[in-house]
Amino acid sequence: MKKTTFLLVVIFWTLVSATAVQAQLYNLKSPDNSIELTVIIENDIHYSIKVDGKDVLDYSRISLTVDDKVLGKLPVVVQVIRDEHHEILKPVVAVKSAEIIDNYRSVDFVFKEKFRIEFRAYNEGVAYRFKTNFKNDIKIKSEEADFSFPNDFMTYFPEETSFHSHNERYYKNYKISEITEEKFCSLPMLAEAENGVKLVITESDLSDYPGMWLKPSNGKFELSGIFPAYPKKVVQENDRSVKVVEREDYLAITKGKRTFPWRIVAIAKSDADLITNQLTYILAKPSQIEDPSWIKPGKVAWDWWNFNNVYGVDFNAGVNTLTYKYYIDFAAEYGIEYIIMDEGWYVLGDLTKIVPEINMDEITSYAKSKGVGVILWVVWKTLDDQLEESLAQFDKWGIKGIKVDFMQRDDQWMVNYYERIARAAAEHHLLVDFHGSYKPSGLQRTYPNALTREGVKGMENTKWTDAQSPTHDVTIPFIRMLAGPMDYTPGAMINAQQKNFHISWNRPMSMGTRCHQMAMYVVFESPLQMLADNPSNYIKEDECTRFISKIPTVWDETIVLKAKIGEVITIARRNGNDWYIGAMSNLDPRSIQVDFSFLPEGKYKIQIFQDGKNAHRYASDYKTLNGFVSKDDLFTIELAPGGGWAAILTPVDK
Repeated sequence: MKKTTFLLVVIFWTLVSATAVQAQLYNLKSPDNSIELTVIIENDIHYSIKVDGKDVLDYSRISLTVDDKVLGKLPVVVQVIRDEHHEILKPVVAVKSAEIIDNYRSVDFVFKEKFRIEFRAYNEGVAYRFKTNFKNDIKIKSEEADFSFPNDFMTYFPEETSFHSHNERYYKNYKISEITEEKFCSLPMLAEAENGVKLVITESDLSDYPGMWLKPSNGKFELSGIFPAYPKKVVQENDRSVKVVEREDYLAITKGKRTFPWRIVAIAKSDADLITNQLTYILAKPSQIEDPSWIKPGKVAWDWWNFNNVYGVDFNAGVNTLTYKYYIDFAAEYGIEYIIMDEGWYVLGDLTKIVPEINMDEITSYAKSKGVGVILWVVWKTLDDQLEESLAQFDKWGIKGIKVDFMQRDDQWMVNYYERIARAAAEHHLLVDFHGSYKPSGLQRTYPNALTREGVKGMENTKWTDAQSPTHDVTIPFIRMLAGPMDYTPGAMINAQQKNFHISWNRPMSMGTRCHQMAMYVVFESPLQMLADNPSNYIKEDECTRFISKIPTVWDETIVLKAKIGEVITIARRNGNDWYIGAMSNLDPRSIQVDFSFLPEGKYKIQIFQDGKNAHRYASDYKTLNGFVSKDDLFTIELAPGGGWAAILTPVDK
């Protein structure tokens, strides 16, 4: 680990009148000097941001109301600490890269009122957070987090209708002036300045505190943070839905001496920069797992999306022992690390009661003999009610992970639930996949066994809507994926163009081409990556399945070759000495170039899957090519509507 720190401490006292504070301005620039942050402290605390000298965020007010005190109202600065930091982080789970540069300049304001605010300027954006220093527990009544834009920016707005939400939204293009009073959204949210600079608002190090959402504010082009208050009364409607019907008049009761979540404004001058931005990870609390060597990312054969519609077998398919042994055989044959047993294996409401069609001892013993891990789906509330006995039983079975579903909240209580489950799972060496979840907010660094989560409008939606389009597929990598891994669940082997797509719960299909789906395994980041279709379809499509099975789920290096939000994306990723390329398009056909100049010296063998000549009519049509390339090569590739292109490159021994 390389680390250099330069510290400058300036201590001063400021005289304050009873009615006003003389304005104090502080400037902070990113290490490359392209981003300039200005903090103004007078009666209130505001900050603004410029990129290359142009305003992208006007003076935006921040404060924190603790008990009956507004931290940020008539503040008295007693100390200013400036710092410059450079460190190479090596993540336990390499979602984008094996090394991450943590390089920033910071200014930390210490106030007489027993709180601090630290601002950081990175080359990739700006972040700030509150810190309090009170002896006893405190009650957070409200937080003011304004984002005041200089003009009527266009947004990608994941509009919500309730705080009871799993944060699976399509992005609506609103100008800020079009976001009316009743509208609000979850995070991340993207705003685009006139000069093409993109701003993504999100958060990190979310712990013992509610998540942040956004709504219009009083300013002309202003959005403000809103937060779900602490639950006062909840009603359990069934095994999975626990709704808040009454809330307290505060956000959280928490420790008086603590740091609060980072408020992030990620900044990208090009769309490609959104893909490589890792501020959410960088700003999270470091791993709390002392020995994480047992954490094994991988691919998963998943049952729920395909409705267990296996065929060509001598048993009745469904949620039963023989079907899951068939999944295990498939996984073993293709080198798939895990299978998931989704809803149906236990009597809903009681994890200790296994349905009679399932012999868990037989399934887990068989999986162990085949070198395949088993992950179990659970409803969050049932798991919470039976946590210790369930985890003890999972230990006896040799279960490798849990998929925890249907939380659908991010108030303080529920945020703490996520951390509690991740910690308990780690103690039992269990991986975690959170579904029905809010967006990633840093937990994937703090507890790296929490490999992935939903909080994304994923492929399951094809079972009930025709809105799950390739355009959405090439939008989410730029916004939702910036926050962290996303369990989109790709891998459909039944593919259709928009004009012949139809909704089917029992025999679902994807919109877009076969190669569009295959490219997702390179483009979409999820250290626990699903194969959503059924084993019979994968066996039938052996050529595609063997290609997918070779693609890793973690990466040593990521290079974006082409990127335009909502239109097209091409990414090259390296694992070891091998390279993998994925390209995806929206519903428009297009020609793009793949420039191989990113490759090291030497010759590479390349295996390609590309849209077939008739993929615009029959979306499952594809063509394979094999050959050799070097860094001097430049390919032109044709993408059908909703098309894709995927390649694996392996170095040729000299």
